[in-house]
Amino acid sequence: MAENEFQGEIDPDLAALLGTGIDDSLPPDFNDIFNDNKNKEVAEKTDEVDLKSDGFPIITKRFEEKPHAFFSDPNYYKTALSNEGDIAQRVHSILQKYLTAKDPKDRSVFRQQFISPFWEFLLNVARKSTGNIAPSKKFLLRFAILHPTFINSETRAFFSKIIVENTLNQPVYYLDEWLKAVGTSAIRPSTTDEVRVSSKNTPTKLMQLLEKATGKLDGAKTMLKSRDKERAEIERILRERIDSIFEHSPLHEYDEISDCLSERQKSAVAEIQNLLKELIRNDHSMELCVKDFITAEADVQSLTDKIEAEGGAVSVDVDAIDAEFNTVRQMAKMTCGRQGNHFPVLTSEYFHCGPNDVGLRENVISILAKIESIDAEVYCRVYKNQLNRIIPYVLLIPTYGDFGFCWEPFDRHNRATSRGRIVIPMYPKNLFLAMLTAVADLRWQVAKEKASFYWMEEGLTGHYYQWFQAQKLKGDIKEYFIKDYIIWMTKESEGIQKLEKDVRGTFWRYMPFTKEVKEKLKTRSFVYQELYQRDVNRTLSDGY
Repeated sequence: MAENEFQGEIDPDLAALLGTGIDDSLPPDFNDIFNDNKNKEVAEKTDEVDLKSDGFPIITKRFEEKPHAFFSDPNYYKTALSNEGDIAQRVHSILQKYLTAKDPKDRSVFRQQFISPFWEFLLNVARKSTGNIAPSKKFLLRFAILHPTFINSETRAFFSKIIVENTLNQPVYYLDEWLKAVGTSAIRPSTTDEVRVSSKNTPTKLMQLLEKATGKLDGAKTMLKSRDKERAEIERILRERIDSIFEHSPLHEYDEISDCLSERQKSAVAEIQNLLKELIRNDHSMELCVKDFITAEADVQSLTDKIEAEGGAVSVDVDAIDAEFNTVRQMAKMTCGRQGNHFPVLTSEYFHCGPNDVGLRENVISILAKIESIDAEVYCRVYKNQLNRIIPYVLLIPTYGDFGFCWEPFDRHNRATSRGRIVIPMYPKNLFLAMLTAVADLRWQVAKEKASFYWMEEGLTGHYYQWFQAQKLKGDIKEYFIKDYIIWMTKESEGIQKLEKDVRGTFWRYMPFTKEVKEKLKTRSFVYQELYQRDVNRTLSDGY
């Protein structure tokens, strides 16, 4: 491809269509912003599930104080399209026709023709995402910014101040970060329909067995770490209580004699007895976790040895990024829906989001925290009678969609402690509602998988299904559930009664509000007061 094939200004005629030209100042060295080692460290940290984490970090900084100058680079567009083969030339050609078309019908045709080649071109860019690629390609994947002048100066200034690195250590990924993590095996590729493996294909079968064994090992390791932290906390409290009973004041009028135990110390003695019982229970649980861990570790080592004996590790899918990218393309369509705007490039024509409705990492984390402040157990799963808080992976896709959704409720090889996966469009009309649809989908799928064959009879899905059948409703039951969940979170949490009585009762029981919300609601209406009293009665009857 010719060196001057793609210039910063597409051509003089198009420059007028695109508006004011961008600055000629040189961009800074992007190694400081897109540092491979930093990204690798972040991937490793965010992939580790901390079962003792009880909240999200408080967002104190949403934007950089000093904006970067990448969108002022006159060669941004040229760099974005360069070295991507003939498909880049095709994208360039169709784009020019689209921008210069006068007839609305012709413009609509070129717009439609542009979409498929652009995704094919973007796949070429995605294949390089594991390396140190140019900022224009990074921002193309991350924000769908193909040419800076497709967006106005105010929007360019907004995007140039977005924080680039994941300093919050949360599993929220932009598309370029996600593809990099998948390509470097920091994150397992998304689940798709598995291809049946021939019985003669021993290396591939061994790799699949190794993947399952590794999932079990990860789960065992996470549970073991959780029990270890739990023991450390019990021992800390126990040490404090023991120290407290050794502190004695002198007996009144007899300084050489210590006084009796105080009421606080007597209470500490009773608490010590309970703590010792907890310590024994924890130790028994740790013994089981250690056995599981040793067994899983031995299985992984055995399979690794067999693979090496077969001639080394064999990749199950040599085109892992290609497969993941095709999955992402499906996700992008789903966020928009059939009637949505599927145009894959960010332009001022279609971008109408306010600062708080753009799916930035910081905005998304704030909303995740807001949802959890209402729905107490939204990110929790029960395993071995223990409620574990596990934040799902959140993939941010630069689309104009309005629907978030759950792609996977958890890893099929590690149902205990693996993260689920939700997808969020970055440019929706209302980011909070888009995220609520995703979280509702996650809620439904986790509950359904937990109930397994009895999902129409037990738990959240069972009670909702029975109500759904009693009402003789038609259509997709999950869509009804998602709509009701949004009402639950936006109306019922404020004391505005919009749901059917049976649905409200089911949600109150199986998707409880936080204590603060419940305390507020019980004073608003007899309806909520009655539900609150049921909670009290259940608590009193526990163990009987």
